Amino acid sequence: MEEKKNFISWPVVALMSFVTVIGFDDIIYNFANQGMGVITSWVILLILYVVPYSLMVGQLGSVFNHEGGGLSSWVRGTSGDKLGYFTAWTYWAASIPYVVDTANAVVVGFGWLINGNDSMEDTMSNSLFALLTFVIFLAFIFLQRHFKKSLEVLSTIGGGAMFVMTILFVIMTFTSLFMPNGHIETQPMNFKTILPKFDLHYLTTIGLLIYAINGAELVAPFVTRMRKPKREFPKAMIMLTVMTIFLTVFGSFSLGVFFDAHHLPNNLKMNGSYYAFQRLGEFFHMGNSLMYIFAVTQIIYMCALLAVLLDAMTRMLISDTGKEFMPKKLTKLNEDGLPINGYILTTALSAFILLLGVFLPEMNDIFNWLLNLNGIISPGVTCWIFFAFIKIRLNSQKYQSEYVFIKNDRFAVAVGVWCFAVTIIATLFGVLPQDAAFGSSLFWHELIINIVGIVVLIGLGFVMPYLAKRERNQI
Repeated sequence: MEEKKNFISWPVVALMSFVTVIGFDDIIYNFANQGMGVITSWVILLILYVVPYSLMVGQLGSVFNHEGGGLSSWVRGTSGDKLGYFTAWTYWAASIPYVVDTANAVVVGFGWLINGNDSMEDTMSNSLFALLTFVIFLAFIFLQRHFKKSLEVLSTIGGGAMFVMTILFVIMTFTSLFMPNGHIETQPMNFKTILPKFDLHYLTTIGLLIYAINGAELVAPFVTRMRKPKREFPKAMIMLTVMTIFLTVFGSFSLGVFFDAHHLPNNLKMNGSYYAFQRLGEFFHMGNSLMYIFAVTQIIYMCALLAVLLDAMTRMLISDTGKEFMPKKLTKLNEDGLPINGYILTTALSAFILLLGVFLPEMNDIFNWLLNLNGIISPGVTCWIFFAFIKIRLNSQKYQSEYVFIKNDRFAVAVGVWCFAVTIIATLFGVLPQDAAFGSSLFWHELIINIVGIVVLIGLGFVMPYLAKRERNQI
C-alpha cells in the first residue's frame, strides 16, 4: 500500500515535462527566425523528432533507473567513464551561455519594468549592459547560500505564471479576432504563408528550434515511478506533444495577428514578449498593465531560474565526474558544502562569454548572439541522448528495461540514427550567424566568436583530465 502512494500518474509526468520543454520566449525566438512558416516547422519537428526523442529518453531512464536517470550516467553506462565525464562537461559547458542569456533577460525585464518601453536599448551602452548582466550573475552566486530554497519555490510560481500568461495571450488574441476592430496583421493569411522557405537561413535556425523543445530528459527518472510505464509513459509523451503543438502553433498564429510576419522588428527576440503583451493590452484598452504583469512574471521566473541553474550545473559537474578527470581544487567543497571553486570557474567562463559579445555593434546583437550560441551548444549536447540510445539498442540483451521504445532493435536504431543526424546537422549549421547578412562584417564577427566560444567551452573539457593527472603526479 505504501508503494502505491508513490506512483506518479501519466498526466502529471506530461505536465512536468511540458514545463521544461516550452515557454513563451521560445515561441517568440523562432517566430522571429521563420515568421509564420514556423508553424509548419513546429508540427513536423514535434511529430518526427520530439515524440521519438521523448520515448527514447523514457527507455534510457528505465534502463539506468539506479543511476537516477542523468545524461552522463547513460553515456557512462554504455561507453565508459571517459565519455561519461566528457558528457557531463559538455552538459555543463552548454549551461554557461544559458545562464548568461538568463541574466541578460533579467536586465531586459528590469528595463521594461522601469521604463515601460524598449528605450533601454537606445540609452544603455554595450559595456554597461554586459556589466549589469555580470553584476546580476555575481549577486546570485553570493545569494546562493541564503536564498536557494525560497528561489526554487519562486521558480515554480514563476513557471506556472508564465504558462498562464502564455495561455492567456493565445485566448485573448483569438477573442480579439471576433471583436469589431479585430484583424490580422500578417497578410495574406493562407496556406502558402505558413510554409517555411527552405534555404540556408532555414538550416541555421533548426538548432534554435531543437533548443526550444529539448529538456525531456529531466523527467527520465520518473519513468520507473509510474504504475505501468510500458503503457503510461507513451501516453504522457503524446499528451506532451499535443500540448506543445497547441501552444506553439496557436501561439505562433497569435503573434502573426499582432505582428506582420513579413516585416518583423529587428529586436523582436529581445523585446518580442513585451511588445506582444503591450499590443494585446492596447487592443483591449488596458494600457501597459498586461506588459507590466508579464515583466514581473519574467523577472521572478528568470531570477529563480538563474539561482537554481547556477547551483545545479556546478554541483552536477563536480559530483557526476570521476576524480581522475577533475582537479581536486575544483571539486573541493567549503564548510557549507558549496563548490566555491566551481562557482569561480563558472563565473570566469561567463565573464569570458560576455567579453566576446561586448564588442558587437548593438545591445540587440549581443542578446541575439548569446541566444543563437545556445542554439549551437544545446543541440550538440542532445546528441549524447541519441548516442546512448543507439548503444543500448545495439546490445539490447545487456540493457534490459521495463519500458521499451519500439520492440524491433533495427528499427529502433534507425530512428535513433535519424534523430542523431537531424541534431548534428542542426548543430553544425547553427554555427553560421542567423541575424546577420551573409558575408557582412557582422556575419564574420559573429562566426569567429561562435567558433572561439565553442572551442574554449568544449576544449577546456580536454584540458581538465590533463590538469588532474598532473596534480596526481605532483603528490
